[in-house]
Amino acid sequence: MKLLLTVLFLFGVTATITDLKAETNTVSSTVVTNSTPPTANAPSIINSNSDICKVGVGASVQNNVVGLATGVVIDDELCQKLKLSRSLYAYGMKVAAVSILCQDYRTWDSMTDAGTPCPVKGLIGAEAAAYWEANPSEIPDGSRYKPQYLQNKVEEESKGDVDGIKNFGLMALTLLLIL
Repeated sequence: MKLLLTVLFLFGVTATITDLKAETNTVSSTVVTNSTPPTANAPSIINSNSDICKVGVGASVQNNVVGLATGVVIDDELCQKLKLSRSLYAYGMKVAAVSILCQDYRTWDSMTDAGTPCPVKGLIGAEAAAYWEANPSEIPDGSRYKPQYLQNKVEEESKGDVDGIKNFGLMALTLLLIL
């Protein structure tokens, strides 16, 4: 009898535990979302040769709907001038090499500061300096000397007009004295 009561008791406890488990509500759900943000990747522009004088630039813009990516290659003019100048110098054409560099206003200013004017149209030294004074509009833009040369040119032209009037007046007086 004890055994029967023990078995019934254990059976009842097991049934109660099972009922408790059955009453426990477990809610499980699986939510699948793709939450990766949209991305626009700028293209990488690789210069595999250091002798090309070009610079790669890439950019991208992205919002929730649309993305835009682009890349361009830009010529580096200063690099080209330096390479041309080095090549000419290597061929023994030193004046031509300096002339290419003088197309840049910084070189033009430094040559003027050093008292050695940039060569122009086959002229060097004092002849080149006279050419630059007579043709200041050909001085590279950005030069700190260009406004000064232009102002001197305007003053010379206006002074020349006064000299012409003065000479005309002297000629008229001479004619009056002769008559």
